[in-house]
Amino acid sequence: MDFSYSQKTIELQKKLTAFMKEFVYPNEKNYEEQVNAVTDRWAKVPEIIEQLKEKAREQGLWNLFLPESEYGAGLTNQEYAPLCEIMGRSPIGPEVFNCSAPDTGNMEVLVRYGTESQKKQWLEPLLDGKIRSCFAMTEPEVASSDATNIQSSIIRDGDEYVLNGRKWWTSGAGDPRCKIAIFMGKNDPDAPRYEQQSMILVPLDTPGVKIERVLSVFGYDHAPHGHAEITFDNVRVPVKNILWGEGKGFAIAQGRLGPGRIHHCMRLIGAAERALEQMCVRVQERTAFGKSLAEQGVVKEWIAESRIDIEQARLLTLKAAYMMDTVGNKEAKTEIAMIKVVAPNMALRVIDRSIQAFGGAGVSGDFTLAAQWASSRTLRLADGPDEVHRNQIARLELAKYAAQGKGK
Repeated sequence: MDFSYSQKTIELQKKLTAFMKEFVYPNEKNYEEQVNAVTDRWAKVPEIIEQLKEKAREQGLWNLFLPESEYGAGLTNQEYAPLCEIMGRSPIGPEVFNCSAPDTGNMEVLVRYGTESQKKQWLEPLLDGKIRSCFAMTEPEVASSDATNIQSSIIRDGDEYVLNGRKWWTSGAGDPRCKIAIFMGKNDPDAPRYEQQSMILVPLDTPGVKIERVLSVFGYDHAPHGHAEITFDNVRVPVKNILWGEGKGFAIAQGRLGPGRIHHCMRLIGAAERALEQMCVRVQERTAFGKSLAEQGVVKEWIAESRIDIEQARLLTLKAAYMMDTVGNKEAKTEIAMIKVVAPNMALRVIDRSIQAFGGAGVSGDFTLAAQWASSRTLRLADGPDEVHRNQIARLELAKYAAQGKGK
């Protein structure tokens, strides 16, 4: 396996790094101030984010995430990995380049499974950054780590489908720019287990769609983006809004979550890398007990362990990306599952060490560490909890030796 970066990636790395230094990092505080400057934090998008998006687009740093697609930059997953890592260094970074979740996953779904009409109506404005989207899958009443548990319904009635159910952790639904949801529900409870579910496009202004509340994550509400709990009460949408076809929801979910998981891992590596960088600078500036923090043995251990952790996670992520590019997402499922366990836990360890080195400042809002830690912790749950991925890894590993065991 060759993990060296292509010339195209190297050039984009340089451009992205320069853009982040000149425009993104200096405006992180500005973004927060603009969010909090208005009475209704859910009604207005900070002007700075739209200004940064326009600058990124002008520089060709736009929609870099779609591999092998006429809509994206034509990068492979392996080529995109180090770029996504750079974006992940800032909480606002991915959105600036139109490469943030859940829009990336939803755009991939539309590219793969959408009709030409669906692409025209929803994919194109998403690619242009004119609207945003959300993904309504998780439900409060069932263990949604098993997607076959989902109870929301999609029932055909003539030329329409009628939707009923309650969803939560529908990230992005609070955003005033969010215009479309991908809704997952059961259309046939009697079908084979993995063919009971479907996915359908639901405009958020459809009668019967109601945002009940926006949930916080460790106290962060992430306005104006947010994570909503939504009820769908006899929501009617045209049959043409179905994605791929009835009974294809689970298959679409698996196809969507593969790239989504690896993108999360790439961004987590960037967050960890920045945390280590911040720690190394901080400990050389601070003195305690007669010498700099950098001279303390335990701090040196933190730094060394953090570098080791990051490099291991990066290599495993690159391997997963390489396999997705060469043998496909299905064959790379073990590697994808492994990085989904490794990357969030790695980021939590590295960011936690940096917080400890910063002392009280580390848990404040003066730096990005606390917010990045909270975000990283959610990713031990999002797109499947650690335990589900570990179970899959173990099953796949055991399968290799099943025949040997029977022969003894």
